[in-house]
Amino acid sequence: MSDQYHHGDLKNALIQAGIEILSKEGLQAFSLRSVAKRAGVSHAAPYSHFADKEALIAAIAAEGYRKLYAKLAAAQQSSSDPLTRLQETAFAYLQFALDEPDHFKITFSGVVEAEKNYPEYVEQSQRCYALVVELVTECQIHGLFVEENVQFLAVSIWSSIHGFAQLALANQFPGALLKEYSIWDIFRFHLRQLLRS
Repeated sequence: MSDQYHHGDLKNALIQAGIEILSKEGLQAFSLRSVAKRAGVSHAAPYSHFADKEALIAAIAAEGYRKLYAKLAAAQQSSSDPLTRLQETAFAYLQFALDEPDHFKITFSGVVEAEKNYPEYVEQSQRCYALVVELVTECQIHGLFVEENVQFLAVSIWSSIHGFAQLALANQFPGALLKEYSIWDIFRFHLRQLLRS
């Protein structure tokens, strides 16, 4: 394999190889040995970064959350209006799912069982959720949302947007509808109804 892996790229190469295997062959084909083979490195190489395959999956998911957070945080720079920022953040969430469907699905697969053993994974996932809560709180302060439990509101909005993204990735929207409207047309309508309620 190229000498690039001696310069700190091995971890990212393993993560990318892991994403490919999980998305194309599934969890049953996933092992550190198979990931090493896909990355073109020795069978022992992954152990310099990961104790076992769950540690690698946790790293893949943590990287997915990190990428997602970067997209969501950037979207918030679009406006000083909290509702507009929330809408732009929702658009960024769907865009990430559409741009990186394999990584998105793995990140939210729930495969990591012993989450507490992987602090980076926990930190990145909590950062994403905290960002949503912060936005919803700001909207509530400005009188844009009803005085409900902010955690309930955040989870409700997040789950609705995430569900839409999952349906889009699974091509579950009616074909007749998609002949006339784009995913983004449907999503804008969905957001209007969600935020209006």
